[in-house]
Amino acid sequence: MRLTMSPELDKSKDGSPGDFGHDSEGLVKNSALYREFLAEREEILKHKWIESEKLGRDIGFEKALLDWIVKHRAAWRRNRAQHQQAAQSDRKN
Repeated sequence: MRLTMSPELDKSKDGSPGDFGHDSEGLVKNSALYREFLAEREEILKHKWIESEKLGRDIGFEKALLDWIVKHRAAWRRNRAQHQQAAQSDRKN
């Protein structure tokens, strides 16, 4: 699969079309940002399931996303940061 951002960004240094190849894909999947994205996505999907069960119908991803962001994201991020700091402290000791 080839991802395209913009014509300016989708070029290599020599001006040829950029290639988000296997090495770049692995780099992205191992990045902290991507791991955070996946963790948030998992929480949103859990929220979607819980809220859909409460209502007896599928609320859809967009509604679940917006609802989770408003109600839970800030606390989730604080909690996750605390757990990550604790894990780093444990590794240092």
